[in-house]
Amino acid sequence: MLRTIIRYDVPASLVVFLVALPLSIGIAVASGAPVVAGLIAAIIGGIVCAVVGGSPLQVSGPAAGLTVVVAELVAQFGWKATCAITAAAGVLQILLGLSRIARAALAIAPIVVHAMLAGIGITIALQQVHVLLGGGPRSNAWENLVSLPGQLATPRWTDVLIGGLVIAVMLSWRFTPATVRAVPGALVAIVAATTLSYLPGLGTERIVLDESVIEAIGLPEMPQGTWSSIALAVLTVALIASVESLLSATAVDKMHNGARTDFNRELVGQGTANVSSGLLGGLPVTGVIVRSTANVGAGAKTRASAALHGVWLLLFSVLLVNVVEMIPMAALAGLLIVIGVQLVKLAHIDLARRTGELFIYGVTLGCVVFLNLLEGVLIGLVLAIAIAAWRIVRVSIVAEDLTSRIGAGGPPRWHVAITGSCSFLALPRLNSALSDIPHDAQVFIDLNVDYLDHAALDALQEWITQHRDHGAEVTVTETGTARMEFAHSQPPRRDTEGRRVVSALRLIWPAQLAGGVDRFSNGLAPLLRARMEPAGGKHDPHTMLISCADARILPNLITDSAPGELLNLRNVGNLVGDDLSVDSALSYALGRLSVRTVAICGHSGCDAMHDLMHGGADGSVGRWLDHGADALAAFRACDPVASAAADAGFTGTDQLSVVNVAVQVRAARRHPQVAARLADGTVTVVGLFLDLVTARLYLVDSDSVTEIDPHGAPVTAATPQ
Repeated sequence: MLRTIIRYDVPASLVVFLVALPLSIGIAVASGAPVVAGLIAAIIGGIVCAVVGGSPLQVSGPAAGLTVVVAELVAQFGWKATCAITAAAGVLQILLGLSRIARAALAIAPIVVHAMLAGIGITIALQQVHVLLGGGPRSNAWENLVSLPGQLATPRWTDVLIGGLVIAVMLSWRFTPATVRAVPGALVAIVAATTLSYLPGLGTERIVLDESVIEAIGLPEMPQGTWSSIALAVLTVALIASVESLLSATAVDKMHNGARTDFNRELVGQGTANVSSGLLGGLPVTGVIVRSTANVGAGAKTRASAALHGVWLLLFSVLLVNVVEMIPMAALAGLLIVIGVQLVKLAHIDLARRTGELFIYGVTLGCVVFLNLLEGVLIGLVLAIAIAAWRIVRVSIVAEDLTSRIGAGGPPRWHVAITGSCSFLALPRLNSALSDIPHDAQVFIDLNVDYLDHAALDALQEWITQHRDHGAEVTVTETGTARMEFAHSQPPRRDTEGRRVVSALRLIWPAQLAGGVDRFSNGLAPLLRARMEPAGGKHDPHTMLISCADARILPNLITDSAPGELLNLRNVGNLVGDDLSVDSALSYALGRLSVRTVAICGHSGCDAMHDLMHGGADGSVGRWLDHGADALAAFRACDPVASAAADAGFTGTDQLSVVNVAVQVRAARRHPQVAARLADGTVTVVGLFLDLVTARLYLVDSDSVTEIDPHGAPVTAATPQ
């Protein structure tokens, strides 16, 4: 452990320290708090959250997400009282963590959080533009916006030059070489701007420290005001700090392959840090994604990195705090403008547009900027819940006359498409649509719903019965997850058990087979027809998959392949032997179909590999398994892929299965037609291994076994659970 800390965590902690130093000072200035309050919060957040918290690689400290809230609290209650509110919010966070409801905070719509952060960023940028131009920020965003033209007309060019240099350096830093980017851009920008400010004739306002970090430590004061206003302030700080910290921890978990976050413990750690920071005169603390990203990117392996970054900040604050007074205010303004603008992420706006949540995003952002943060978030949440409820109960009912399309002759034909969530709320529209259909029409009903209650079912069944009583034909096709047969036997619910898929797959006894065929005709067949019609029945698969005959292997399911995309060859042990069936299949795939990829897929718990290893098969199966002799020999000779399989956690017959995949890939590549296509680069041969217990898919190469992530990109090898 000590060796890991020295090798990885100490260097990473220095990187995070250099990132956190200017940001902590800038956030304190933007919050209207003493500058040293930012350093105190950074020190406590780094050390306390690392020791007590539940996220191993998250780094905590003062965050831009609470800047607007703290500024309002300081203006309303004063700084010392704001410290008491911070400590009280920390106590509330501890109680929430101990009650084990931390994950509930993640139920807040991400789009509201994204809009909240964007609104905070715009508010910060509007404030600091005035400082950059040589003036001072106004009391609210509207006044900052209205007075901006006048400020632009009378800029102080020295401040513009210094702040502009910071902005230019930070925005261009991402385009510098990787070796240069090892130094944080924010630190370089502040150092460069500070150096520039000391040139002759460039006088500018600088940061003023009224006291040192040691002198700033002191007990808070009780806030003066109504209990409701104080309670609202405590609740606001606690909720925003908790949500921001937990969302940040979730994002950090996605950046590494180590231990995951214990969210309840993390909330206790954040609360402990806020109690400590409030009692010692620091800003509120949250998990900070910027510092955490720098921590992971710098190679941190344990929580020691975050704690050490707090130690470096403490040493700086005690020994070199006078360096802070050299920094121009305009330089911090430029830094905060960039931070604020970066909180408005184009990716979030594009996501909101694509998911139909742009209205929620815009309303929340506008309310955060022009009302206040709490009201903006509450309005956004109410709007998000209302739209989600509307989407849940929304159903599309389209009744279309098809008679004109199919020409004259025979009864009229109608198609009724019911899509979405069909409940009693849809009865008026459902009855209206069905009443338009003539009594003698032949009707095709496509019921594609994820929710169906008994009221909607009764109305639909009653109409079907009446229509059939007139001698007309009604055909119902169910392609959704909610089925008519269950609407009267249990409370309505969205089917998450995959009942339709399971019932279609468990075709063991004749009765089940008959039921499965019936469900196929009413459920899957229409989907297949819709898939096959555009292609005109053309057979043009892009991949040939050679997999084991094991009944648990479902090639099209594990590769999410539609009809016509995957050519399957299955045999015992997924072997590529000198056999007519394999040879003809490969020739057909590469000669007539122009398949671009040949994949060999093995799996865990393979009976064929067990028999191959222990010699338990005889007769035709035993003779077929002779094609696996090369795989068994490679396994016993400790082929490099065998070691890779062991490193990935596979043992025994599963390890042999992995080796067998690699050996069969080599055999496939030696096939005459495959070799020719490999030579001209028109085909690829790959090996796959499916761990049935964890449903993880691995890419098998000649000397490596790599887990494939859900997006199709290989990730580092992981031990099966």
